[in-house]
Amino acid sequence: MIPPVVDTVWLRDHLGKVVIADVRWYLDGSPGHVEYERGHLPGARFVDLERWLSGSSHDGGGRHPLPTPEHFAEGMAALGVSDDDTVVAYDDAGGVIAARLVWMLRATGRQAALLDGGIGGFDGELETAMPTWHPAEFSVRPWPEGRLASIDDAADPANLVLDARPGERYRGEPNPADPRPGHIPGALSMPTRENLGSDGRFLPVGDLRARFAALGVDDAARVVSYCGSGVTACHALLTLEYAGLGDGRLYPGSWSDYGATDRPAELGA
Repeated sequence: MIPPVVDTVWLRDHLGKVVIADVRWYLDGSPGHVEYERGHLPGARFVDLERWLSGSSHDGGGRHPLPTPEHFAEGMAALGVSDDDTVVAYDDAGGVIAARLVWMLRATGRQAALLDGGIGGFDGELETAMPTWHPAEFSVRPWPEGRLASIDDAADPANLVLDARPGERYRGEPNPADPRPGHIPGALSMPTRENLGSDGRFLPVGDLRARFAALGVDDAARVVSYCGSGVTACHALLTLEYAGLGDGRLYPGSWSDYGATDRPAELGA
């Protein structure tokens, strides 16, 4: 399996052999495809998070529930991604959005990685030309139960639950993205963006392991990761894997699901 994170040197050595995916998306509703059209990595295909990487929020399960395996397969096939392709995904936020696609692909046994540093770390010329491709065969594979956590798992004190949102949202400072302030009782704050340096690249692996160790994480087996809606929580899971700590579980509904219930919430650090 390809490592969960690759750098631009690796990407240059594999240009023409991988599918490059642009997964820019913004919490304020700004359209990611507009930025894609202004400039993207050579040959990159735009992947719409709302259309292909999320299910309908009207059916419950939070703001960005996982799509059905059938819908995900339809989207990947339409984008020309086959079961045998290797996908390298990026965004302009250090990978915290593109991680959703990478996690979904890796969880179902495909080859996929984040581009360290994202578009800002690419040292070549961007292009505005729209690439072309042919539809591909992408099989329907169920989301593996061992990689997912339920709302009960997230509330279970036997699990080590990490909140990947910014610290202020974890503490309960008002934010329009959250259904109510606070966090899941017992969850620990681990803002995923703080696993990145000022250049948007991952911190050294030793530093990442130390950050996890400070929260009692030396193995991802008991870890449940959540965020606002199950997107940046995927970045936390890829960080665990990148740091050599194994695979944790994703609570897809995250706080947008939990916070919409009458279950208890905690405030503060």
